[in-house]
Amino acid sequence: MKQSMKIGIVAALVAMVAVPMVPAAASAAPASAQGHGNGHGNGNGHGHGNGQGHGRPGHGVPTKSGPTSIAYVEVNNDELANVGRYTLANGANAFDVAIIFAANINYEDGKAVLVKNENVQRTLDAAATQIRPLQAKGIKVSLSVLGNHQGAGLANFTSKAAARDFAAQVAATVKQYGLDGVDLDDEYSDYGVNGTPQPNQQSIGWLISALRADMPGKLISFYDIGPSSDALKTANPSIGKKLDYAWNPYYGTYTAPTIPGLPKSKISAAAVDIQNTPQATAVTLAQRTKADGYGVFMTYNLPGGDESAYVSSFTNVLYGQAAVYK
Repeated sequence: MKQSMKIGIVAALVAMVAVPMVPAAASAAPASAQGHGNGHGNGNGHGHGNGQGHGRPGHGVPTKSGPTSIAYVEVNNDELANVGRYTLANGANAFDVAIIFAANINYEDGKAVLVKNENVQRTLDAAATQIRPLQAKGIKVSLSVLGNHQGAGLANFTSKAAARDFAAQVAATVKQYGLDGVDLDDEYSDYGVNGTPQPNQQSIGWLISALRADMPGKLISFYDIGPSSDALKTANPSIGKKLDYAWNPYYGTYTAPTIPGLPKSKISAAAVDIQNTPQATAVTLAQRTKADGYGVFMTYNLPGGDESAYVSSFTNVLYGQAAVYK
C-alpha cells in the first residue's frame, strides 16, 4: 500500500482559507492543498471490527452544541480506538463520527468487489476493542470505500442492477461488523483500466439509492471528489436527500460541496489534516465554519498519541471547550 500523501492536481481554483472563492470544479484542487492519502494498493482496502450490534450511551452522558465532528483514521498506521480518547472539558465526545480509512473497490470477474486489506480486516476483527467502545460512547463508526486502480469505482456502474450488487456487498459488511454506515470516496479508480467503462452521470445516484434502500437508518457520507462529485452537482435533489453528510476533500481549504437536496447543516466546507494542516489554519477553518453556519467539521489523519493541543485549537472555537486526551 502506498504511504505517501496524495496531492490534488491543479485544475480549478479552490477556496483557500483567506480567500472565500468557489472552485470551478470540486474534482480539482490547488497545488498546495492535500486530499486523502494512503488509501489503496495491491487489491487491499481498510476497515474495522467484528461482532453483532453495538452499545449506546447511557442516560446523563455529557453533550455539546455545535457542528458534527468527523475523524478519519488511517488504520494502516493508527488505531481507530484513539478517537474515543478525546473528550471536551465537560466530558462530551470531541468527535462524533469515526471513519475507518479505507476499504477498496476491486474489479473481479467483470464487476466491482468490496475488499479489505489486512489492517482494515484486523480493525474489523478487533471490534470489541476498536469499534464497540466508540459506539458505547455514542460515536458512530463508518467504513470508507474507494477505488484501487483497477477500473472499478463509484462512478461507472452501467446499470441499477450493478450498483445494487455492490451496495449489497457494502450493506452486508456494515451488518456483519455492526458498523454505523459507509463513506463514499471516488478516488484511485483509474476508470478505463481492464476494459472498464468510463464514468457516467447516473452511477453515483444509483449507488446512493441502493445503499439507502439496503441500509435504512445508517450513515451515508460523501467525500466530494472525482467524477461522482461532478455528477452529484446536477443530480435530482432526491439523491442528495439520501445522504447524511458531504465534505470538502482538500485539506487546509474551505469550500462547500454543491449537492442539490443536501443542506448546509450536513456539509463541511472545512477540511483539516491533523498531521499536516497548520494549527492556525485549523482555527481559521473552525471560525469560518461557525460563522457561516455549516453543521459539520471534517478532520483526517488522527494519529496515535496525545494531540489534544491541536484538537483543542478547533474545539475551543466550535464548542467553547478544550479537548482532553484520556
